[in-house]
Amino acid sequence: MLRIAGIDPGLGGAIVVLESNSFKMVFHPIEWTRMPTYISGKSNRVNGTALAAFLRDTKVDMAVVERVGAMPGQGVTSMFTFGHATGTVMGVLAALMIPISLVTPQVWKKRAGLIGKDKDAARSIALQAWPDWRVLDKKGEGQAMADAALIASFGQ
Repeated sequence: MLRIAGIDPGLGGAIVVLESNSFKMVFHPIEWTRMPTYISGKSNRVNGTALAAFLRDTKVDMAVVERVGAMPGQGVTSMFTFGHATGTVMGVLAALMIPISLVTPQVWKKRAGLIGKDKDAARSIALQAWPDWRVLDKKGEGQAMADAALIASFGQ
């Protein structure tokens, strides 16, 4: 069996671990969490210790991380916060010696059929793939989980 973690590295992102079911290589979600954070002064930061514990405990074989960058019009503080979050995720994966594959939003969204669709379309597509995955019923949390699961699917 293979376990692939899909990681949306933002503070509002999520981590979803998909596992194959032996011979058919059909993947389904087995573990998931919102990106663990803590407050540092006036800012939120990724909790690297909690992230490392989650990835270690789920025995992930590889991780697919959304390759992100600054967006036009984004403020300096938010760019730094986003870069810090992404750096923490990448550092934790490297420290745990988990192989990393990076995928741009354009590439994984194209494969998932999301180009030109609204933000909630990922949740609809994930519900089609995993109709019994109840976390997808919650709009905000479900969107984060759907994105991370579809990112993980890119690693299949």
